[in-house]
Amino acid sequence: MTGNATGSTGGTLPVGIWLRMYLRLFAVQGSWNYESLLGNGIAFCMEPALRLLPGGMQGSRYSEALGRHARYFNAHPYLAGVAVGALTRAELDGVAPAMIERFRTALGGPLGSVGDRLVWASWLPLCSLLALGAFGFGARPLLVIAIFLGTYNLGHFSLRAWGLRVGFRKGLRVADALAHPVLRRGPQVVGSVAALFAGAAIPLAAMRLIGDGRMLAAEIILFAMLGGVLFARFGGRLEGWRLSLGILALFVLFSVIR
Repeated sequence: MTGNATGSTGGTLPVGIWLRMYLRLFAVQGSWNYESLLGNGIAFCMEPALRLLPGGMQGSRYSEALGRHARYFNAHPYLAGVAVGALTRAELDGVAPAMIERFRTALGGPLGSVGDRLVWASWLPLCSLLALGAFGFGARPLLVIAIFLGTYNLGHFSLRAWGLRVGFRKGLRVADALAHPVLRRGPQVVGSVAALFAGAAIPLAAMRLIGDGRMLAAEIILFAMLGGVLFARFGGRLEGWRLSLGILALFVLFSVIR
């Protein structure tokens, strides 16, 4: 039933294959569609390692595995590496197809919810606020862009590499990795840090936009504090697009009456 497949030893892959799989993770959404979502992308990322199956690219196990994983699958793209690694390990270890299918079905949901909370709701706002704070301190536009791109890409490049490595090492036991403190407590910690940065970055950036002659520092700080209190009190009831339109309306109103 199980056993190391040709080319995989002790939960590792040849460096060349690992690198090809990692680079393909950046195109995991390249064939996204409403029927299979990330399915084709998952199979595409697994394909270099599936060549290690008995019979190689001409064998039946290769074509069966490729077809099996090209079907419907949904997860956060930055954590898709966890699925790619774990499913690849299961295929190379000769796990029964029925068990792989059940495991595959159970894996998508957790990877989607954890990724959304960690990346979209925590890491992305934090990186944006870091760049906004740099702008408020007087950084040039190119430096602001570099700060955002540098911090954001450092996070998701590392997350993809970690996911692929831990997924292949754990295989069917990858649920243990999903309990990692970074995934379990990361969204809360990063979100708290982002809130702290917001309290400083937003007033600084607004003051720079208004200019030295019309700084209105006290009013800006008061508005930021009031907005923070209101958001903490009612933020859970607001939809993102409503909040964005409300903030935009305030900026437009300010530009008209100032």
